[in-house]
Amino acid sequence: MSRALFIIDVQNDFTEGGALGVDGGAAVAAGITRFLAGHAADYGTIFASRDWHDEGNDNGGHFATDAEPDFVDTWPAHCVAGTPGADYHPDFETAAVTFHIRKGQGKPAYSIFEGVSEEGESVHALLTERGVTHVDVVGIATDYCVRASALDALEHGQHVRVLSDLVAGVAAESSTAALAELGHAGAEIVPSAPDSRD
Repeated sequence: MSRALFIIDVQNDFTEGGALGVDGGAAVAAGITRFLAGHAADYGTIFASRDWHDEGNDNGGHFATDAEPDFVDTWPAHCVAGTPGADYHPDFETAAVTFHIRKGQGKPAYSIFEGVSEEGESVHALLTERGVTHVDVVGIATDYCVRASALDALEHGQHVRVLSDLVAGVAAESSTAALAELGHAGAEIVPSAPDSRD
């Protein structure tokens, strides 16, 4: 058995003060760093994803450039490649990351599986190549990209755990619904501290 960690979109634009900042985002960034300090060795592979959208266009309708965003399918411009908003949050220490995954790049993308590594490899191919069978998921936002990434991991046959204290969502109601959906789909929803798990 090989276990991987997915760290989803811990970026400045998704934390407090960013273009689409969520409450608790900075705390999640710091919490993931603390978790990695004690648990990075538990994982054969650590993936960190980032939205990495193109500058100067609507990214396949993802950016609301000509109308008000609906915050469902269209959003204010965020995580534009090469801007500070696309950078990892400064409290997220990335030294343990094996693969940095960029997603978006001209089109809508929520799941880490829609991105590629800096070498152009797909996440699915990297998981297969490394014999990964179990995936833990942390990051932002619970009700969007964390949800989509965990559902896709299940779809790809992975045993999935979402570490419930290392995620932050856009809204409490939709985040609770997302975690319930993931649990129903077969994911385990557990705290990051092993001694806190049932």
